[in-house]
Amino acid sequence: MSYKKFNQNDVIYNTLKTHPKVSLAIYDSVIYKSNQGEVSGAFVASVPNAPPGNVSAYELNVDRTAAATGLIYPFITKNGTLTAFKTVSTTAYNTDFQYGDVITGSYPLTSSIKREYYQQGEARPHVAALKNTLNYYKYLSPHYAYNSSLGDKSDDRLNLISIPSVFYGSAIKKGTVDLKFYISGSLIGRLQDTRQNGDLIQTGPSGSTGSGSVAGSVLYKEGFLILTGSWPLETGIGRNYLDDISNFQTSSWLFYGVGANDGSTPGIIPSSSYEMDFLGQNNVPVVTLFAHAERGEFNHSNNPTYVEYGQNKNPSTGSLGYVEPEQQIKNTTYSPYPDPTGSFQKTTYISKIGIYDENKNLIGIATVAKPVKKTENQQYTFKLKVDF
Repeated sequence: MSYKKFNQNDVIYNTLKTHPKVSLAIYDSVIYKSNQGEVSGAFVASVPNAPPGNVSAYELNVDRTAAATGLIYPFITKNGTLTAFKTVSTTAYNTDFQYGDVITGSYPLTSSIKREYYQQGEARPHVAALKNTLNYYKYLSPHYAYNSSLGDKSDDRLNLISIPSVFYGSAIKKGTVDLKFYISGSLIGRLQDTRQNGDLIQTGPSGSTGSGSVAGSVLYKEGFLILTGSWPLETGIGRNYLDDISNFQTSSWLFYGVGANDGSTPGIIPSSSYEMDFLGQNNVPVVTLFAHAERGEFNHSNNPTYVEYGQNKNPSTGSLGYVEPEQQIKNTTYSPYPDPTGSFQKTTYISKIGIYDENKNLIGIATVAKPVKKTENQQYTFKLKVDF
């Protein structure tokens, strides 16, 4: 084993920006992610032990039940370090637990999109919490304004859809949000951010009521859709969007996504379905390392097969000293003839490259697909890339 330090030009830091596609379909109070339905497991009805449309944060207890195999769970023992879960308040930590008590959590931890509909004048704390954020983005579009001549988000009817960051990463890519509203399989409305400024503009179907109008806004970094478009997307038909048979409503963007974890009863609007597509954004830190094997370097090995087999390895000892016998290195130089053999060359085969920190602690191993032959007159540079 030999060590060689990376110099300044051998280490490159950069960021890889990826844009994973997210596709969600909502129908009859069930959310389908990437067109995936329920996958039955041996112990649970839906693998990974979460409803369709949910993302499992750690993918633990994927196909386990407490009755069959026992569920694993996180735990912390209360001690002098004062360590606890973020969900345990300081007051609860001091009063509800004694030293030595075990504080437990539960898996799986799952997340999914959520819809909230607000009637006019109804209290809306989740929307109010976004007031400063919405007003900040007014420089992009006046439709972001919390209260203006274009509408009052503190009082008007409003449809809020929350998208957890586990779905998109650091942000939703601008201009990629695409919302579709179907009735009996026919498209009655489509929203897109064609100007990439957060305005959700109705772009279809052609000639429909509201075409070209702004029906809402997107908070790309925060993961929220705020839909305010109240014009009818179909005429003469009322549907049970409010789960109240005495108060049918005409289809509009206020009722987009009904059934997305909003408490709606399955089966109340069997004709309506919705699609939501967008691209996420993940910023992946990447370190590129160049490992050099120069001429005359890395041509010795401590592998027992590096020396000729059958040599005497026993040291000679006596009053005058301790002497180890010389070991002859095996000649692996190719020759077309069995005798004489080819001229001797020190030859090694590089199969792995270890990455060490400043204290020579092994922090990573790169394995080449096929060992690389290295003689004293050859030099190589290996390009290593590590994603964090």
